[in-house]
Amino acid sequence: MFDPLLEKMHFSEPLLAIDAGQEKEMFRLFHGRGFCYPEYQHINIDWLAPVVLIILYKEEDQQWLAQLSAFLLSELTAKGFKVQSIQVQFRCRDLAPTQVLYGEELNDYSACENGLAYKISLGKNQNYGIFLDMKNGRSWLRENSKNKRVLNLFSYTCVFSAAAIAGGAEQVVNLDMSKAALAVGRDNHRLNEHDLAKVKYLGHDLFKSWGKVTRLGPYDIVIADPPSLQKGSVNIKRDYPKIMRRLPDLLKTGGQALLCLNSPDLNFKFIYDSLAEHCPQAKVVNVIEPPAVFTNNDRDKGLKCVLIELSD
Repeated sequence: MFDPLLEKMHFSEPLLAIDAGQEKEMFRLFHGRGFCYPEYQHINIDWLAPVVLIILYKEEDQQWLAQLSAFLLSELTAKGFKVQSIQVQFRCRDLAPTQVLYGEELNDYSACENGLAYKISLGKNQNYGIFLDMKNGRSWLRENSKNKRVLNLFSYTCVFSAAAIAGGAEQVVNLDMSKAALAVGRDNHRLNEHDLAKVKYLGHDLFKSWGKVTRLGPYDIVIADPPSLQKGSVNIKRDYPKIMRRLPDLLKTGGQALLCLNSPDLNFKFIYDSLAEHCPQAKVVNVIEPPAVFTNNDRDKGLKCVLIELSD
């Protein structure tokens, strides 16, 4: 029986809009977690050239997965895409294991976004090295970082950092508790043949390292993209106001900060109210929306990226 999901994918963006010229560009094919298709809210599908990754938050049977795999292979191949592997990640299971549905078991390779290469790691961790919904934020940074000093908080694999250096940043300071993630960040810069002298890496807990981070400033741009919850370190509702309170110590007057929040439990009002209380010098100048495919039926539950500027 023809599954309704396949029909929806067939007539939805971005599957109809893609062409062979996008074969090497990473993007989301289907975003069920935006809850626009309630019966398929447990499914995301990403194109991580040359791999299709199906992400399941609820179990589906093998026959259904085989049908979906065959459909995706047919659609993408018809558009000139060279699909080497289709894999499914079971976020609904402990340790989020993966299974190959088609082709070879590709685990460690690089894929591109906006002409920049990033390491992709499948089958090992829940996250594979880049968050595709943040693409427009990275594009903004690349377009606005020339000759700027940038602080990248909760940097993960330094994808924002690579975008900043590609845009001509004078220096980027990356901070993350995970030294393993920072090591991948170094590799991302090497992949793009960046000047490594312009990049610093701090493997520290931000909330115990304000002095060091401040001494390396002041910065023209601060990127704050904290996890919603990190055991033993970050509780976003408690800790985001602490970050906002420090912005005047980190930023030059007229400097900007991109404040990112991906918790479905905290809305835009939380950001605006926290800024008003803890950083009244901040003026909201823009909201950077995620790519259209990441549309959420409740905007407050999706990714929130608020651009602020520090006034006198």
